[in-house]
Amino acid sequence: MEPIRQHQGLVYPINRANIDTDQIIPKQFLKRIERQGFGQFLFYNWRYDDDGNVRSNFSLNDPKYKDASILVAGENFGCGSSREHAPWSLQDYGFKVIVAPSFADIFFNNCVKTGILPVQLTTKETEVLIANAEAKEYKLTVDLEQEKVYDSEGFNASFSLSAYQREMLLNGWDEISVTLTHEDKISEFEAATSR
Repeated sequence: MEPIRQHQGLVYPINRANIDTDQIIPKQFLKRIERQGFGQFLFYNWRYDDDGNVRSNFSLNDPKYKDASILVAGENFGCGSSREHAPWSLQDYGFKVIVAPSFADIFFNNCVKTGILPVQLTTKETEVLIANAEAKEYKLTVDLEQEKVYDSEGFNASFSLSAYQREMLLNGWDEISVTLTHEDKISEFEAATSR
């Protein structure tokens, strides 16, 4: 995984609450076992009609959001089933940061494990970001080291992660990488118990 220290990117707003993992990545696309290739199916039922044609009225299909890397959504983002494919599809599409007033716990943890930075702000702060991103091309800076979100127009908000989650993202570690930071102790234990 890539470390995340500070990320500046274009914001894609999706002004909906309770977006569940089946809306993020529908079940019929869960047949792959690798993490790549899911981005094309992100929000599939909203992006495409029953015949697979692009829906021009769904905002993610708007060319102005083509290079968005920060998604801002309503509360309870990622609710529903615990499928890891949901953050995989968001990451594969190009999102590095997700901002919402609240997240489903399992989804939040799966984001961290995948290398996506989930940022929880207040409802009011999130509404400001959504309104700005709906009105114009809007960029944000998300600074994990300082735990700040800000823009060039005066918006400034704080967020927090647990020390463990923060360390994982700052270093680009997944759970195996964290375990391998203790490789010396693991080797010592194995040597001592193999006698």
